[in-house]
Amino acid sequence: MIVGNNRSNNHITPCEQCPLRKRPCLREFSADELAFVKELKVDELRVDPGASFLREGMRSEFLYTVLSGWAFRYKMLDDGRRQILNYALPADMIGLQGTLMQEMEHSVEALSQLVLCVFPRAKLWDLYSRFPSLAYDITWLAAREEQLVDEHLVSLGRRTALERTAYLLLHLFVRAEEIGLVKNGTIQFPFTQQHLADTLGLSLVHTNKTLKRLFVSKAVRWKDRIFEMVDRAALAGIAGSDVVVHRRRPFI
Repeated sequence: MIVGNNRSNNHITPCEQCPLRKRPCLREFSADELAFVKELKVDELRVDPGASFLREGMRSEFLYTVLSGWAFRYKMLDDGRRQILNYALPADMIGLQGTLMQEMEHSVEALSQLVLCVFPRAKLWDLYSRFPSLAYDITWLAAREEQLVDEHLVSLGRRTALERTAYLLLHLFVRAEEIGLVKNGTIQFPFTQQHLADTLGLSLVHTNKTLKRLFVSKAVRWKDRIFEMVDRAALAGIAGSDVVVHRRRPFI
């Protein structure tokens, strides 16, 4: 079941006019690739903030590319505790696991107003058989997701609370900057301290105290959800490492 959606063929963004294609961080399609992706895309899905449009255990007949907005992947424990696994931003693919593994092993919730390009699972084989270049792109996206999860696991297992908080904020800022969401070093993050706590594996109180320690460093400012990067080198120093930016990465 998909929750909180509004699907209408009258509001589909033509692939030729896709705003993501203007982003210098994303690779360009060949004419044949673009024509195929246009054929592959069957709809757009609009999801309200707070709605989980994919749920753990459900079968997914579609996979999605984020056209605009933020989402996050998460798992729930039996007692109601939530672990946020990762965040999805524009150009990221969602639902590949459910497409290939027959059912979702995590849930996905819209963090802000979300628009998704919809691709049917049934046509995925056509992509692999007809366009090896696009098949490679999907492999790259899956490998990138694995790399992001690896880094998150390092944070939860080995970084201190201050280090993991600094790294997460740096990581999300750099990803947002890469896709063109940062203006003059600032961005309005759509998540709350509770989302951060559920990502970092900390209590809300511990997260709040850790953020206050981070703000004392004057590396960042964050007020009323407006986040400002003041000194990236200092933030990377607190995190213990910087975030690598991929140039001309693929998307579908």
